[in-house]
Amino acid sequence: MSVLIFIDQSEGHIKKSSLEVITYGVAVAKQLNVSAEGIVLGTVANDALIQLGKYGVQKIYHIANEKLNHVDAQLYAKQIADTATANNSSVIIISQNQTGKAIAGRVAAKLKAGLVAGAIALPDTTNGFVVKKSVFSGKAFANVNITSAIKVISLNPNSFHIKQTEGTAEIVTVNANVAEPKVKVTAVNKVSGEVPLTEAEIVVSGGRGLKGPENWGMLEELAKTLHAATACSRPVADAHWRPHHEHVGQTGIQVAPNLYIAIGISGAIQHLAGVNRSKVIVVINKDPEAPFFKAADYGIVGDAFEVVPKLTEEIKKLKTA
Repeated sequence: MSVLIFIDQSEGHIKKSSLEVITYGVAVAKQLNVSAEGIVLGTVANDALIQLGKYGVQKIYHIANEKLNHVDAQLYAKQIADTATANNSSVIIISQNQTGKAIAGRVAAKLKAGLVAGAIALPDTTNGFVVKKSVFSGKAFANVNITSAIKVISLNPNSFHIKQTEGTAEIVTVNANVAEPKVKVTAVNKVSGEVPLTEAEIVVSGGRGLKGPENWGMLEELAKTLHAATACSRPVADAHWRPHHEHVGQTGIQVAPNLYIAIGISGAIQHLAGVNRSKVIVVINKDPEAPFFKAADYGIVGDAFEVVPKLTEEIKKLKTA
């Protein structure tokens, strides 16, 4: 018996969300008193995989087939399900990121397993196998008891603290039969910026209160000072002030950073649904009645054009002190 952890990678680099699921999967394995094992699909250097042992995973099955370098949900699901079956894995852990959303349901279907998508805590095994998850765009929680023999859990990003230990992982190279991908990647357009939005610890986001794209410099300066990613509300993206890949909210990218700073954003329910899993929310808005203040941990009522430069200046002072 084992817990199988899907370790997601991009261009040979392990994603931050994978470190979270490894830590989570290792904790689940300890609860069940079984081994924690990982699976990596695609080309990744063995040295990088061995180092994942410091997060607690004991063995990693590596299917280093170039056909798996780009995500094909059907191929990924088959390889994960086949590996789980071959190694008698009772629990499969996947990140609830873009890749995980595409493959978790397929893996569960292939294994005839129960699935909890968007878990935020370790299972409660005192009376069954109960997993807590967020529902209704993070407005409530549900405790789901998985009764099937095999269980699939997808973990919400940034909901479990990464822990490091000592050790290295055993790498087992698997020569699996991989079908031709049905998805063909013809081009890759890389997003510029210091920090990828989906993996950022801090996000600085702007709305229509910034009045125009020409005023985004002060927001970018604050983000650079904090080593943060930049984001925006939907109206800003729709007006082409900012690129659509920066749009966060229910209809855009859903984020869960440790700190989310909303500048000149009123806080419509659609926007809140995409950011309310943030650990701390700071709102800067000159309208004291802005709905966002009700969801904020900290709020500043004031003109963003006065507040943001002063905030950036004070942060720079703290960093140089």
